Amino acid sequence: MTESAVPFRVRIPVRVTDLDAQLHVTGSAYQQFADHARFACVAAAGVSVPDLLAAGLGPVNLELNVRYHRELRADDTVEIDCRWTWSGGKTYRVEHTLTRDDGEVAATLSYVAGLLDLGERKLVADPARVWAEFAKDHALLGLA
Repeated sequence: MTESAVPFRVRIPVRVTDLDAQLHVTGSAYQQFADHARFACVAAAGVSVPDLLAAGLGPVNLELNVRYHRELRADDTVEIDCRWTWSGGKTYRVEHTLTRDDGEVAATLSYVAGLLDLGERKLVADPARVWAEFAKDHALLGLA
């Protein structure tokens, strides 16, 4: 398996809509932070999602594992990184670490994903090759 050596990072402030009644970040917000970071990473790598969709392809999440370490609260800012791992099969992994401003890891999220042929409704056989065709910066997607 190859893993990206240059993780992508983005910082996001916690919003009031991310909070529960105790002013803790909700579980679904952790997932939304990771989704936002992954989309930003794809864009930074030069992938045009409209072009990907026009080619009849779409990324899909097949599995998600969340591990909570330290709480995020109102007024926090969280840094989220993206690390892509390619196994050579139909699926790949994207790992995220969410880190608070004080350096404490708040959570880790691990996705198993694939690239769906939207016409056939099946996973493409070599998603790394397809992502490489659309990306300008292969290193951000662990393809360098």
